[in-house]
Amino acid sequence: MDFGPIHIDHIGIAVDSLDEGSTFWRLLGLIERGEDELVVDQGVTTRFFSTSHSVEQDHPVQIELLEATGPDTPIGKFISKKGKGVQQICFRVGDLIGLIAHLLEHGVHMIDTVPRKGAGDKMIAFVHPRSTGGVLVELTQAA
Repeated sequence: MDFGPIHIDHIGIAVDSLDEGSTFWRLLGLIERGEDELVVDQGVTTRFFSTSHSVEQDHPVQIELLEATGPDTPIGKFISKKGKGVQQICFRVGDLIGLIAHLLEHGVHMIDTVPRKGAGDKMIAFVHPRSTGGVLVELTQAA
């Protein structure tokens, strides 16, 4: 079964403040991409940084900073429980619906059994950390 190509899309990092969280990534030389985005359904404001200046690379790996809009949101609860830091790793796949079905067939616990809209209007689905060795994995459909 081929659900690819499969690539790392981004690493999500929970921060108290997008501005404070951006300092290191700017010093490192990463490129801020686009405007901050409020994703109301997830109670988060996001800011993306690209790891490459290359226009030849289809989609360089990105860093996604995640600021909670309140304490009772997923990111607010994450920070309260675990503190700031890496919250998830996201893989870009060629066939999101097919991959979800494949994972479910093999007993993988999905948070989302049906894709939903995430940042940048991309379709996303989350795999529960109990099926991945403790890491929250986000899957997104390649454009």
